[in-house]
Amino acid sequence: MNGAESLLRSAAAAGLDVCFANPGTTELDLVRALDGSGVRPILGLFEGVCTGAADGFARMAGRPALVLLHLGPGLANGLANLHNAAKGRTPVVVLVGDHATTHRGRGAPLEADVEGFARPVSCWVRTSAAPEALARDLGDAVDAATTAPGVATLVVPADCAWGEAEPAGEAVRARVAGGAVARTAAALTGRVDDRAIADAAGALRGPAATLLLGADALASPEAVTIAGRVAAATECRLLAETFPARMERGGYLPAIPKLDYFPQDATRTLTGSSALVLAGVPAPVSFFAYPGVPSEIAPPELPVHVLSAPGQDALDALRRVAERVGPPDGAAPPPAGPGEPAPGPLTLASVGAAVAAAQPEGAVVVDEGITASAGYWAASAGAPRHTLLALTGGAIGWGPPAATGAAVACPDRPVINLQADGSAMYTLQALWTQAREGLDVTTVIVANRAYRILEVEMARAGIDDPGPALAPLTDLGTPGLDWVALATGMGVPAVQATTSEELLAALGRAVAEPGPHLVEAVA
Repeated sequence: MNGAESLLRSAAAAGLDVCFANPGTTELDLVRALDGSGVRPILGLFEGVCTGAADGFARMAGRPALVLLHLGPGLANGLANLHNAAKGRTPVVVLVGDHATTHRGRGAPLEADVEGFARPVSCWVRTSAAPEALARDLGDAVDAATTAPGVATLVVPADCAWGEAEPAGEAVRARVAGGAVARTAAALTGRVDDRAIADAAGALRGPAATLLLGADALASPEAVTIAGRVAAATECRLLAETFPARMERGGYLPAIPKLDYFPQDATRTLTGSSALVLAGVPAPVSFFAYPGVPSEIAPPELPVHVLSAPGQDALDALRRVAERVGPPDGAAPPPAGPGEPAPGPLTLASVGAAVAAAQPEGAVVVDEGITASAGYWAASAGAPRHTLLALTGGAIGWGPPAATGAAVACPDRPVINLQADGSAMYTLQALWTQAREGLDVTTVIVANRAYRILEVEMARAGIDDPGPALAPLTDLGTPGLDWVALATGMGVPAVQATTSEELLAALGRAVAEPGPHLVEAVA
């Protein structure tokens, strides 16, 4: 057995049974070792597709995803979506093949500082030193990715992969199980103390308190339900963080609005609150800096109380707060179901309403609509139960790959990718992987033919009439992108819709038929 075989059999033993890969020559032994390892390889035609798919997979699977990349440049191509995974605290194990140790330092064209590329997005980085170390290093990477949680990067020199090593699958399985016990103990030590519970409960009894929920709470339907009971008992306002890594929504769950994107709007929302209580989320800050605008969203006079920090047990904390504030006077009425979109030519509001009306029970909605999904959030509050994944790190080109990974993780659930046209162009190769794997993903491209968020930001900055050098940088209509042709060329059936009626009909067909589909919604 060589080092590559030892590593991949150990990965399978650790539960990493899917590998999103874009390999090269230095990974040939790892590729060969996939046969018989128990790890399913899935090819992405661009490294950013692989890393984004790993993010979507791990968010939905609840366990680490595995990625295989080629040398420093391959890792560099995937860094944007590893940044998103890191910001979302998603457990991802990245294997990066490197030159053989005997070949380093000779100036080969692809030689690079792989660890230097990896560190900004990784919670753990290591380069293996010997074939027999690979299985142990893989176990350490899984531990790090799961415990942080975050991105753990293991660099595998080619001679470590081809060199002889002892079988280590059973040893790693036992070691990972032992690590799970250690992680459980760590979680218990991170339990919120009674003082924080009492402080938060007291603050929530104020006349106009706000409870802001992060993904640690929003990803649990029980935690969302308990937060609704706390709000009913205290009359506090519930808000969700602006870009949650995962949020359970719809059905009989409380309809929770999200904190505004623009800082002035978000600050206005919180103005007048008696207290801001944070559950599983850090204190909110502005996405960007603006002249004369503070970075902190909360008004300076607003008291901020931390019920649970990210990584602490938000569900347990909310349970204990609910015990203190007492039962609500009455059950909150369930949110009304989504309405039909207004007939006629598509608008952003009618696109959002159509997607909400068409999505089936149990859907996974991957939202990278940016400005284009503005109408979806309110329209989908009363949709059937679904899971929402949002863009945590702001690096665009995440939606199609994340939808791909989510569909691999949950083959029994339909996936809908609500996607802006500009950001989709970064990683449209994900459509090819969806077709190759027969994944049940419906991509809704909101085709406004522009980088609309930049146009909005320019207008906010007082640039109402961009000049000849600036205007072309936000225009995607010259030439126009033909999404039906692009998708069809990748093997994905596609249609264009220009009215609400056409969009509803196209979504109904796409959701009813297995496999990938794309609908270009011209709005």
